Amino acid sequence: MTTLKKLLLSSILLLSILLYNGCDSLIEPVTDLEMHFIDVGQGDSTLILTPDGYTMLIDAGDNTQGKNVVSYIRSLGINKIDVLVGTHPDADHVGGIDDIIKSFEIGDFYMPRTTHDTKTFEDVLLAAKSKGLKIKAAESDKLIAFDPETKAIFLSPENKKYSNNNAYSAVIQITYGSNKFLFTGDAEKENEKEMIKKYGNVLKSDLIKLAHHGSATSNTPEFLDIVDPEVATVSCAYKNKYSHPHSEILKYLKEKDIPLYRTDEQGTIIIYSDGENLSVDQESAGSYTYRKGN
Repeated sequence: MTTLKKLLLSSILLLSILLYNGCDSLIEPVTDLEMHFIDVGQGDSTLILTPDGYTMLIDAGDNTQGKNVVSYIRSLGINKIDVLVGTHPDADHVGGIDDIIKSFEIGDFYMPRTTHDTKTFEDVLLAAKSKGLKIKAAESDKLIAFDPETKAIFLSPENKKYSNNNAYSAVIQITYGSNKFLFTGDAEKENEKEMIKKYGNVLKSDLIKLAHHGSATSNTPEFLDIVDPEVATVSCAYKNKYSHPHSEILKYLKEKDIPLYRTDEQGTIIIYSDGENLSVDQESAGSYTYRKGN
């Protein structure tokens, strides 16, 4: 093959990759929707990639994890986050978001209508201001402009006053093909009751990221029954001081024979959807073992 032909083929390949990603990033093409439950210890961070090259990041762990999340995302060849969501102001969810904002081009940035009197939250606001990012309100019934082939909508919080930060958590349901996925932040029992009343069977989802790291302050049997997931994930640290996930939740999942994938046992977990079926990058699910924290 002549040098000219080699150069032409290389140019065509590069152009194809750029077109695939809207010229925003050199991301490796994916054939399925991917959900990366990033191991950030006692915190949350979930990266979603679509076959059409769109990216969504929900939370970014605490202040110590921001750079790790940045490194993980960059290792995938990504340089733009189309949708960034800080589910609520607690440090274990938004602590790393200032690093994300500083490190990537950001499309839309959502957080709930609440504040927190901490330097962590202030750092997020200052990072957004430095990039000229307008923070859009995360609230129930709001559609998220994302991948045209993938529906994303906030199911919570309601536009009202709550008694604690967790209750303001943004809850997102994503639909891809016939599959649905529910990402719950640290939503509380109060939010679950509101969602059951408002959405009913719409809550049915193939996958749920357990709320509040598997706490019994959330994840009520009534809520989990109506979600009726095939798979559950939980993000937490091994033997964390809160003893997450709680024994009541583990017992429920075991009795219902719902596989649980755990970052405290398995590290970062990737779950794939072809629009009909789910697959996981793990040989087996995690355990239903309850571990009392130190």
